[in-house]
Amino acid sequence: MLRVNRSTLLFATLLGVAACDTSAPTAAPPTANPPAPLSQSVVVPASLGDALRLLTTAQRRQFEVGRAMFQTEFTPETGLGPLFNAVSCASCHEQPVVGGGGSIEEGGEDVELHATAFHGGTTQCDDLAAVGGQVIQKQLTPAFSAYTGLTAEPIPAAATDSGHRTTPDLFGFGLLDAVPDAEILARADPLDRNGDGISGRPNRTADGRLGRFGRKAQAATLREFNADAFVMEMGVTNPLNQTEQTIGGLPLPPGIDPLPEPEISLAQLDAVDAFVRFLAPPPRALLGLLGARGAFVFSRIGCASCHTPVLVTGPNPVRALRFKAVPAFTDLLLHDMGPDLADICLGQAQPAEFRTEPLMGLRFATTFLHDGRAATISQAIDLHDGEGLAARNRFVRLTAFERAALLKFLGSL
Repeated sequence: MLRVNRSTLLFATLLGVAACDTSAPTAAPPTANPPAPLSQSVVVPASLGDALRLLTTAQRRQFEVGRAMFQTEFTPETGLGPLFNAVSCASCHEQPVVGGGGSIEEGGEDVELHATAFHGGTTQCDDLAAVGGQVIQKQLTPAFSAYTGLTAEPIPAAATDSGHRTTPDLFGFGLLDAVPDAEILARADPLDRNGDGISGRPNRTADGRLGRFGRKAQAATLREFNADAFVMEMGVTNPLNQTEQTIGGLPLPPGIDPLPEPEISLAQLDAVDAFVRFLAPPPRALLGLLGARGAFVFSRIGCASCHTPVLVTGPNPVRALRFKAVPAFTDLLLHDMGPDLADICLGQAQPAEFRTEPLMGLRFATTFLHDGRAATISQAIDLHDGEGLAARNRFVRLTAFERAALLKFLGSL
């Protein structure tokens, strides 16, 4: 009960700071002060794309080095490919600022293709890593294309399904990484013991760690998520992941991949990790009376049962990440979204299960849901099924005023 009351209090506090202070951040003194009470520790972000407040001078410097590295364009001579989706992190994470999401309005270049194999009789998921999955790269370097005669990686024959993924924004991801496992697991109810129709459950990695990143919550830590993205998206190996992507698991011919592994240094990976880790959540837009009403409609119709308004970080050596209330609007758990949205499995996540999407930065999105199939927020809600069906049905029954209020609130996030 204490956790529920605290979350409610923090949500109310967040509504009170929707018109955020956007003044420039100041560097924190080297010696961290004792953490403030939770009611005084709500994250008040800087301007969009800026770093969290309370970073040390050294942390802020590493954030800026990482921002430059994030925008670095790779070539085959500097590690790109031979299979890849993009030439830099920023070429996908670009809207509306570096570190944001992708755009699918210019030919679909920021929409990825994923494929896995799900054996329903045993509920076992094969991510097809041995034969080129789960990310199916859409481009080959010129040398590899000339050798194979292909312009894109084919979906492995062993795949039982495929799915598309839009590029998420990365705002506030370091704060999500700093949320204790216990905070997430306390919200899990895989057997729906309270009978509310919501049975969120955690995904787990092969070694049993709690997953929280990726549309299926398949990655346990932000550092792993970032390291894998270098390989999966750009074919750039690094000290945490030195396995090049290949077609069908076949070895690469000599000379196709000229740079030895790892293709970037630990310092370069650390810098990009710092940039992503220290990106602040987006500033909130002004709510007004209509939006404030919409916040309560959001909770009343059941959206907050999965899109948890506030998560709280735990102890952390980085002051900017320590004991902060995060306006996450996610529980980081898997929920069954119904057969129409189902595509691939991943880890313990079955085809219809998806991690609750964080709604931080929702107002900057141009398409919605994991594959961008919804053009508006209303369409995205209408497509909720499974555990989201009851909330969807309540949304359909809202009055015109209540619906306008809810959309005004969601448009402020």
